Amino acid sequence: MHRYGFTLLFLIISLLPSYSQIKKIAEDLGISPKTVVTDPIIDSIRIIDSLKIEELIAEIEELKEREIVIQEKLSGYERWQEADSLAKLQRKEQIDSLRNVTQGIPVAFDGDTIFSIYPVRGGNSYITRANNTKNTIDQLGSDRRVTPDSIYLSNLDGIIEITYINRTILTLSEDDALWMNMPLDSLASIYRDKIVDKVEYLQYKNSIRHLLIRIVEFLGVLLVLLLFFKGLNYLSGKLKDSATKRLEQKFSPLVIRNYTLLNEQQALKISHLTINVLKYIFMLLALVVAIPILFFIFPRTRDFAETLFEYIVTPVKSIFSSVINYIPNLFTIVIIWLFVHYIIKGLKYVSKEIGSGRLKIPGFYADWAGPTFNLIRFLLYVFLIALIYPHLPGSENGAFQGVSIFFGIIVSLGSTAVIGNIIAGMVITYMRPFKVGDMIKLGENIGNVIEKTPFVTRIRTPKNEIITVPNSFMMTSQITNYSVSANNYGLIIHTTISVDYNIPNTKVHELLIKAARVTEGVLSNRDPFVLDKKFEDLCQEYEINAYIKDVNAINRIYSELHHNIQNTFIAEGIDLHVPFLVSQTETNASDNNQ
Repeated sequence: MHRYGFTLLFLIISLLPSYSQIKKIAEDLGISPKTVVTDPIIDSIRIIDSLKIEELIAEIEELKEREIVIQEKLSGYERWQEADSLAKLQRKEQIDSLRNVTQGIPVAFDGDTIFSIYPVRGGNSYITRANNTKNTIDQLGSDRRVTPDSIYLSNLDGIIEITYINRTILTLSEDDALWMNMPLDSLASIYRDKIVDKVEYLQYKNSIRHLLIRIVEFLGVLLVLLLFFKGLNYLSGKLKDSATKRLEQKFSPLVIRNYTLLNEQQALKISHLTINVLKYIFMLLALVVAIPILFFIFPRTRDFAETLFEYIVTPVKSIFSSVINYIPNLFTIVIIWLFVHYIIKGLKYVSKEIGSGRLKIPGFYADWAGPTFNLIRFLLYVFLIALIYPHLPGSENGAFQGVSIFFGIIVSLGSTAVIGNIIAGMVITYMRPFKVGDMIKLGENIGNVIEKTPFVTRIRTPKNEIITVPNSFMMTSQITNYSVSANNYGLIIHTTISVDYNIPNTKVHELLIKAARVTEGVLSNRDPFVLDKKFEDLCQEYEINAYIKDVNAINRIYSELHHNIQNTFIAEGIDLHVPFLVSQTETNASDNNQ
């Protein structure tokens, strides 16, 4: 503007008539130059004009010099503006690159974010700026004397402050505008309006009316919770009555092998216990939901409510997320289990067919079917665990692996005898020295095998004594199987008697065979036979042998055989000798003779 003013002034001065022009005008009018020159008025005017012209020329020269200085300043300002614009552009590009990876700190109330702060200002981090702004707004909202409309903007050398009286709420700079990608004035105006709205909202929340509303809400939640508990108690009572009536009308005891596993009273207790557990679970869930709500009603305890709710929700979310993420592994486990399950099912069918004799495999006995199936099933389950283990939740956890190793060490250290018995049981199974039901002699014990397990074998003696023998002991003992001998060849029972030498041995043989033939249980199609055993000092020893099939009656058969032998010899008038008895009798007789 000054440049154009100086130019106009210069043009006006240049249009003023010079002395030569005045002289020419006078000549044209018939006025002599002398008249013009000698005229004192004209001379005075000329002098004045020349002085003014000189002053104007001096001013013009001064203005020209000023104009040059101003132009130099303007060019410097333009260069500064150009540099400032370039710096702003570079700063904007930098902020644009950070905007996608940088999160601002929200200024939020009750989960409602009014705006976010990104840049650092005045040595304060953006976290400090956000916290200070939030605290100031909260204090203004808590003071009923504050007039929200009195919050104003003040522009200080490119920085805008949002202020209430003498309290600065927020200071905004060009960096804030660049982060929000809008002019600074517009950004300040928007933030000011949001702060005003929030202060008005906080004043309303902190009013007595709103406090009364919160109290009513608090009492309402308590009332709903109390009614819910009463409803649960009423419903649980009804369910208990209904369960009691149904059990009395339709329940039948659960009996397994003459053992009452579950009677009516037990079933009633279980049903009532189940109803009570469900009731308390629902009560607990109601408390879990209601307590955070009660704390959330009042602003002062809202942060605690959010923390408490987070404590409750975080484990639930974690469990739910873990379940969802575990579904693929669960499908893998189910497929592996189904695969092994149906293999075991097929092997069980084959085992039953072999055990029943409908399916015969050369060299494979029917009594091997059950133990072989159990062994293969055990190996398949071990294989199943090995396949499933990597897919179990927590299998990669060091603690889980440590516990597994610990139990493995315990089993390996404490199971030497157990494993020895298992291996001995397997060997005994495939050696086939006996089967369940056979009568065997093991050491000094005779009895029927009533149970054969991987660890022990149990024998019942004729006196109904149950003897439990470890399989490892049986591996190192001599086993006599009476049942196999009786079924295949006929078991020979034998007993020994002594008779005087004056009795012919043919007579003794006849009487012993006669006594054996009349004994119940001795086979009639196999002839008994007698063996002359040895010669004693006063008598000869004979042994009667007879065939039997029913080994379970061996004691009865022996008893009856002895009974028949004694009666037969007594009927013939022949005495049976017992060497010790004879010797004792002769000694007594000798003493009497003396």
